[in-house]
Amino acid sequence: MALKTLSTFLSPLSLPNTKFPQFLTIKPSLILCEFPRSQKSRLLAADSEGTGAAAPSPGEKFLERQQSFEDAKIILKENKKKRKKKDNAIKASRAVASCYGCGAPLHTSDADAPGYVDPETYELKKKHHQLRTVLCRRCRLLSHGKMITAVGGHGGYPGGKLFVTAEELREKLSHLRHEKALIVKLVDIVDFNGSFLSRVRDLAGSNPIILVVTKVDLLPRDTDLHCVGDWVVEATMRKKLNVLSVHLTSSKSLVGITGVISEIQKEKKGRDVYILGSANVGKSAFINALLKTMAINDPVAASAQRYKPIQSAVPGTTLGPIQINAFLGGGKLYDTPGVHLYHRQTAVVHSEDLPILAPQSRLRGLSFPSSIVSSVEEGASTIVNGLNAFSIFWGGLVRIDVLKVLPETCLTFYGPKRIPIHMVPTEQAVEFYQVLRFNLFRETITD
Repeated sequence: MALKTLSTFLSPLSLPNTKFPQFLTIKPSLILCEFPRSQKSRLLAADSEGTGAAAPSPGEKFLERQQSFEDAKIILKENKKKRKKKDNAIKASRAVASCYGCGAPLHTSDADAPGYVDPETYELKKKHHQLRTVLCRRCRLLSHGKMITAVGGHGGYPGGKLFVTAEELREKLSHLRHEKALIVKLVDIVDFNGSFLSRVRDLAGSNPIILVVTKVDLLPRDTDLHCVGDWVVEATMRKKLNVLSVHLTSSKSLVGITGVISEIQKEKKGRDVYILGSANVGKSAFINALLKTMAINDPVAASAQRYKPIQSAVPGTTLGPIQINAFLGGGKLYDTPGVHLYHRQTAVVHSEDLPILAPQSRLRGLSFPSSIVSSVEEGASTIVNGLNAFSIFWGGLVRIDVLKVLPETCLTFYGPKRIPIHMVPTEQAVEFYQVLRFNLFRETITD
C-alpha cells in the first residue's frame, strides 16, 4: 500500500516587522502516515456526513502561534529580571564594608557579634573612606589566640549566641555556579576523604578546578610525596571529579606554592580566583602563603599582604567572601567561608579542645606490638595473647576493643602528641574510663 500524504510543509507566517525568537521558529516538516482501508473509509464517511473534527483555520493557527510567542517573551523577561536581581544582590553584598580579617559586615550595634567596631573608630574610618582597612573586635581576639566561634552547631559561642548558621554560609557561595571564575579547591591531607567536598560542583558549577592538597608538612618524615600524589590523583578519579591539576603544598614551609601560582596565572585568563574548601582546611593560611610568595615579584601582592585574612583553629573563622587585590594583570582573589561538614571532628568537638586535636608538627606513629603485653601459660606450652582482650584509649575521644587478632598483629596510631594513648585489659576499660574522665575534668577546673 502506498504512503498517503496527510499534511504538507508547514512554515511560520510571514508578518511585517515581526521578530520571532530563534528557538521558537517552526522548522519545515513533512508528516507521512498510512491508515488501514477500514479506518480510511470511516474517516471519509465521517467527513462526507459532516460529523468529523473541523481543521483549524489559518486565522486560528496564527492566533495560536502569536500566543505561544507572547508566552515565551514573558518567560524570558522574568528570567532576565531574576538574573539581574541576583547580580545586583551579589554586587550589593560586595559593596558593603566588611572586616578584612573575616569578611563579616562592619557594624557598631552588638559588641559580641562578628564585625563589631567601636563607634568612634567606625565613624573616623568612614569619614576618611578607610573602612576597608578595619579589623573587627572578634578578629582581634582570634589573632591573640582566643577561641571564639560564631557558626551554629560547631562549638557554639560564649553565652550561647549563634550569629550565623552553616547553611547561611553555604548560601553565600551559591553565586559561584553562575559566574566565570577559576576555583582553587583545598583538601586537608590529614583528613582527605572527610574534607574532600565530593559535591563541589553544586557550588562551583562548570568552572575549572585546581585541586590543592594542604598540610603535607605534617606527614611522617619518610613519606614518599610522589606516591602520595599518585594516590591523590587516583582517589580524585574515583570520586569522578575532573580537575586541571593536582598540587601537594604546605602553607607553613611553602612547599608547592610556586607551582600553584604558575597554574593560577596560566588558567585564570582574567577571571576571578576563588579559594574553596571545607571548614578548617587551611584556606586563609594558604592565601597568606600565596601572597608571601607572589610578593617577591609582584608589588600588587606585596601591598595586599597588609590586609590579609585572619588564621585561626576555630571552624568558621571566615564568615563572608574577602576580596583581595592580588594580581597585577586583572582579576581578584577571594577567600571564602568554609563549607561546614557535620561528619567532621570539628563539628562535634568543643572549640576550646580544637587546638589540642590539631597537629602542629610532623605526625609520629605510636605502635603497640604484642611483645608489650603478657602471656598466659597453660601446662607446658605458652600461648601469646597479643592484643586480644585489650582496649586502647585515644585520650577521652576514642576507645578500641580488640576482640581477636593474630599474635603478630601490631597497631600504629598517628595523631597529635598532646593526646595520650592508653592500653588496658578490656575487663578494666569501664573503670579506667571513669578515672580518665575525672582526671580530665579536674585539669579543666584547674585551668
